[in-house]
Order: sequence, then structure tokens, then C-alpha cells
Amino acid sequence: MTMLRRKSEFFVFLDSVRSVKSEKEEQNEENQLSPYEEYLQVLLQMKMTSADQFDNLEKHTQWGIEFVEKYTKFVKERSEIETNYAKQIRNLSKKYQPKKNSREEEESKFTFCRAFLTTLNELNDYAGQHEVISENLTSQIITELSRYLQELKSERKAHFHDGRKAQQHVESSWKQLESCKRRFERDCKEADRAQQYFERMDADINVTKADVEKARQQAQMRHQMAADSKSDYSSYLQKFNQEQNDHYYTIIPNIFQKLQDMEEKRIERLGVCMKTFADVDRQVLPIVGKCLDGMTKSADSIEPKTDSQQVVESYKSGFEPPGEVEFEDYSQAMKRTASETSLSNTKEAKERPAGKSKGKLWPFIKNKNKGSGPEDFSHLPPEQRRKKLQGKIDELNKDIQKEMDQRDALTKMKDVYVKNPQMGDPASVDPRLSEIGQNIEKLQFELQKFEGWLAEVEERMPSKSDTHRRSGIFETQNNTTVSNNCAQDRESPDGSYTEEQNSETQVKVSTHPVPTTSTPEFDDEFDDEETLPTIGTCKALYPFEGHNEGTIAVTEGELLYVIEEDKGDGWTRVRRNEDEEGYVPSSYVEVFLETNAKGAMTYI
Repeated sequence: MTMLRRKSEFFVFLDSVRSVKSEKEEQNEENQLSPYEEYLQVLLQMKMTSADQFDNLEKHTQWGIEFVEKYTKFVKERSEIETNYAKQIRNLSKKYQPKKNSREEEESKFTFCRAFLTTLNELNDYAGQHEVISENLTSQIITELSRYLQELKSERKAHFHDGRKAQQHVESSWKQLESCKRRFERDCKEADRAQQYFERMDADINVTKADVEKARQQAQMRHQMAADSKSDYSSYLQKFNQEQNDHYYTIIPNIFQKLQDMEEKRIERLGVCMKTFADVDRQVLPIVGKCLDGMTKSADSIEPKTDSQQVVESYKSGFEPPGEVEFEDYSQAMKRTASETSLSNTKEAKERPAGKSKGKLWPFIKNKNKGSGPEDFSHLPPEQRRKKLQGKIDELNKDIQKEMDQRDALTKMKDVYVKNPQMGDPASVDPRLSEIGQNIEKLQFELQKFEGWLAEVEERMPSKSDTHRRSGIFETQNNTTVSNNCAQDRESPDGSYTEEQNSETQVKVSTHPVPTTSTPEFDDEFDDEETLPTIGTCKALYPFEGHNEGTIAVTEGELLYVIEEDKGDGWTRVRRNEDEEGYVPSSYVEVFLETNAKGAMTYI
């Protein structure tokens, strides 16, 4: 009983295994794909493993090329900015460069003007360094990247062309393999059908022997065709497997490796260019630092005290300051008082606007605004005149030295020609030597003339001893003298200091003893009807040449007689002696009027 029970359990288990196996076979039959579906599935798998990766790599490498182009454009725009900046800096430096005129030459002697000029020059060099940056960016980055981009595009195109070609080749081999497979399958099925047909014909007793033989031959032919197809399919399958193996393990990896190397080179080249981008700026930093150091050094060289002293030296006139105003004691009986008419005229003159006085007639002096002034610079104050004359003398000495050097050189050349006639004719040098000799004589004559003027100016310029002596003379004058001129009136109406000289001849006058109105001999002299009476005295504050008709030359500090007051035209008539009298500018003299002089006149 036990044996029978175990045997029955075994059969039950065997039946269950068979049922599971049959279910799996049925499921496999249901999941079995057709040959065409299998072909599409394999082809899709091949595309997934290679073609799609090519698409991804193609997109990435194209993005890398576009990035290189973007960086090249960035560097190009930076280079243009540097060029435009350098151009604007150069234009700015050129705009503020000093012009070639006397005004700028005068300004160049100040330290702050020279410092500014140095700053402009350093700024110009600074602009040049930015031009160097632009040139280096163009030559070292832009040009190199442009050429590299062309090479990169060509290399990328070649790699992807090889990949597409390999992909197409393996796909074509797969199609041929599938064709051989289908032909082998078809030949096998036809051989089976031919074999079955032959077996039916051979089993049928009603079929002739010839038909059976024909069916047998047909079956043999079909079997042979199937065998041939099998052989072809087997050989091509091996070939395809080898090509597929080479494709996925050799060709495609090599192409991918080349693309990877190309991408790494691209990234490395970008890194080098970015480093060069910084090095281009770093290379010019030392020179830029020198430019900035030059600006700083020029700023440190500014000397305010020196510049202010230059202004003092430029505008120092050399005139003696006016003396002190004396105290007038009205509590004591005065021998001499100012006339009411003179005081009223003085008040009117003071109350008269300055513009009107300048509009009055100035009959004996030409307009200073026309021309550049006389040759001896007599229109300038003494100190300025002395400087101008000294500068002219230095210039003439340089010209004379230059001409003498030329004369010495020509003399040596002539001696060489005399010793060696084949080198040249000695007589050919004589005209030039004669011309140089005449030039030297002219320059020496000019030099003597300017030296004479300089000596005259230096004689006239007051010294400290002269100042004390002159102040002592006027302390002895009557304490009742009244000054009718202010410091601001000591200019001629046209703004000049001395009359413009019409010729080179200088009128030299001597200082006479101080006249006094209390001596009887002068009173007797003024009784003559043809001679105007004296109404006071005056002291010359400044030298006056008096070359025009009706004027008289005076020297600084000279004392003269006043015979006619200023009538509002800016002139005072004075007398030195019986034979010399004339007009002098009222602002050039200090007048002392008196009331007890015979013939005193009143002008309203």
C-alpha cells in the first residue's frame, strides 16, 4: 500500500512538472517575434549604442566651438576698447599740450606748468601701453583662436564623417546578414516541402516511377540549395560578427578617443588664451608704473616759493615807493598855503572818474596798444626794461659766438684748401667769410647799442643810498607843501610808464639845484611879461624822455618850477631854466603849489 501511495505521488508531481513546462512553452510561443521584428529590434539596439552617442557628441562639440567663438568675440571687443581708450587719452594729451607762442613760453618757467607738461607726456606714454595691450590681444589671442577655430571645425567634421561611415558600414553588413539568413530560411523550408512531396510521391503506388524520380531530384536540389545557403549564412555571420566586434571595440572607441582628445585640446587652448589675456596686461604694468612714477615725481617737483618768486621777478618794476606824507600844522602861522583854486581843482580832479581822465586828450604820446613797443623797451618799467635788455644782449652774444664759430670753421677749411688745392678752391670760401664778417660787425654794433641802453637804465635805477638822500632833501622842504597826486595816479592815461620813443636818440638831462620861490632873483625874473610866472615847484617821480614836440625831458627825483597847472588833460607845464620849459605828465610829478607867487592863476 505504501509503495502504491508513493508511486501515485510521483505521477502527480510528474504531471505538475509537465503542466508547468507546457505553460512555459506556450508563453514562449506567444512572446516569439517574427524575423522582421527581430531585425528592427537589433537595428534599434545598434543605433542606441552608437548613433545616439554620435548625436550627443556632435551637439557637445558644436557647443564647444560656439564657446570658442564667443570668447574670441569677447577678446576682440576688449581690444577695441583698449584702442579707443588709448586714442582718447592721446587726444586729451594733445589737446592740452602748450601751443607755440610767447604766452606758453612764459608759463613754462613755472614749476607747476612744467609738472603739468610732464604729466601730459607721461599720459601719452600711458596711452601707448594700452595700444600695446590691444596689439598683443589681437596677435596673441584673436589671430591664434581664429586660425584654431578653422582647424577645430575641420577636425571635428572629419571625425564625425568617419563615425557616420563606420555606422553605415555595420548597418549595411547587418542588412546583408539578414538577407542571407532569410534566404537560408526560405531554402530550408522549400527543401522540407520538396522532401515531403517526394515522400508522398514515393508512397503513392499510382505515381509513375519517372514522377517519383523527378520529385527525388527536386528534393535533392532543394536540399543542396539549403546547404549552400547555410554555408553562405554561416560564413557571412562570422564575417559580420567580426566586423561588429571591430566596430564596437576598435573603430568607434578610436573615433570617440579622437573626439575626446580634440575636446581636451580645445579646453587647454582656451586656458592658455585666458592666461595670455592676463599676461598681456601684466607685461605693461612695469612701464605703466614708470609713467605713474613720472607723474608723481613731476608733482613732487612743484615749488610754490620758486613760482611765487618768479612772479615777483617778472613784474618787479624797480620804481621807488613814494615818500611819507608830511604833517601839516595849521595851528601856526604859515608862510605859504595852498590856493583855494588849486585845492578845488585838486578835489575836482580826485572826484573826476578815472574813465573820463583816460578819455581826455593825450597829445604827445602814441597809442601803446599799437605795435610791440620801441626797440630799447623804454615803454617798460625800469626793472623789466633792464631784464629785456639783458636778455637781448645775451641773445646777441650767442649769435656773435655762432657767427665766429662759423668763421673759424671756414678759415680752417680755407687753410686745408690752400695746403691741398685738389680738395677745393680757397677763393670759393672768401664770399662767405666776407658775409660772416659783415654779420659780426652788425651784431657787435647792435650789442654796443643795447649795452649802452642797459648802462643808462642801471644808472637811473635807484639805490638804497639814493633813496635816503632824496628823502632827506624833501624833509627840508616847507612843511606846508601839499601832495596832489595819489599812488594810483602815477600812470599815464594809456596805462604806460614812459613815453614811447620815436627814435633811438636819448635825451640826457642833468639835475639842477633845488629852486626856491623865496629868493628875490626869481621874482625879478618872473616880472618879464613874456615869461609865465612860477606858481610852485614839483618833483619828478619817474623818468620821462619827452621826445615829442612841446614836452620836456626830466629825470627821476629832479626838482622843477611849475608855471601852469593841469587843466584836466593830464599835463603840467614846468620850467627848468630860462631856456627850457615844456609839458610833463601830471602823474609823473608831485606838485607843491604856493599862493604868494606872483601871477598865480586859477582854472575852473
